[in-house]
Amino acid sequence: MLCVPVQHARLVLVTNLTVRWGIAGPGRIADNVAADFPYVDGAELVAIGSRSEERAAAFAARHGARRAHGSYAALIADPDVDAVYIATPHPQHRAIALAALRAGKAVLVEKAFTATLTGAREVFAVAREQGVFAMEAMWTRFQPAMLRVRQWLADRAIGEVRAVQADLGVAHEFDPHDRLFDPALGGGALLDLGVYVVSFAQQVLGTPDRVVCRGSIGRTGVEEEAALLLGFPGDAVAVLVTSLRSPLPGQARVLGTRGWIDVLPRFHHPTQAVLHRDGAEPELVTLPASGAGYSHELAEVSAAVVDGRLESRVMPFEDTLTVMQVLEDAASQLGISWSEEDSVR
Repeated sequence: MLCVPVQHARLVLVTNLTVRWGIAGPGRIADNVAADFPYVDGAELVAIGSRSEERAAAFAARHGARRAHGSYAALIADPDVDAVYIATPHPQHRAIALAALRAGKAVLVEKAFTATLTGAREVFAVAREQGVFAMEAMWTRFQPAMLRVRQWLADRAIGEVRAVQADLGVAHEFDPHDRLFDPALGGGALLDLGVYVVSFAQQVLGTPDRVVCRGSIGRTGVEEEAALLLGFPGDAVAVLVTSLRSPLPGQARVLGTRGWIDVLPRFHHPTQAVLHRDGAEPELVTLPASGAGYSHELAEVSAAVVDGRLESRVMPFEDTLTVMQVLEDAASQLGISWSEEDSVR
């Protein structure tokens, strides 16, 4: 097997401007994202917002942010914030994003982008109206290994793509008070983990014309497992599995008429991918991310803000809307529906 290693790189914005960031929702994922700001020149974390001022202050102290706000509204009103990373539970995404966009702040919204397709459409409509950048924080698409996969596909290295397989799951201990099992907080496997497998299939195959979903509903009424079969024009298919009950491998595979590509576990933040071509030795690439891997999406947003762009070329509005449509269709087949919060506090 051919091996191609690549070293870590610092991400540099080609500009003298610094984009000043705020974080809404100082939770576990936000902690990891905040730790990646030092890897991005031209991006600075300046403020934290939470419904708990004490929690915001502790987070700000850990990551060197200058200010802590005891509400999301106060963070959005901060004149020194240019962009807001939103890492609250799913049902809060829409209201915070809308308020930030109307205040002229760019938004990077944690996946799933919103709790409903309607909410996502509204956010993107306001982004266009206000002329302000918005993007779903699908960090997978910006990983160096995934960029190589997309280049292989663009070069038709495996011929015509006929199928995608992907799984992502964790064995999460049941706790009715945990966000993942709380229907009011958008709990369940689909919005937290299923969004990854659906987004992977969507970036490879586009918009499906058929969605079939089967799964299991847990004691609190959220879907704890889901399997999706997506059909695409031209009869290509995607077979996707997600779970809160099982520690699935987290591998993705793209199957073509002249070979296949393996994105090695865990595919949602990969460092390795393997190209298998008929008649050729497998080619393994090792492409580590900068920092923990969140730096690449931060660089994308910061560069877009400086350039005055409204959406990402890598994670455009339409892709997020397609993924939200699939998730909503799948949830409906399981008897699940989600709702959004209307206010920002």
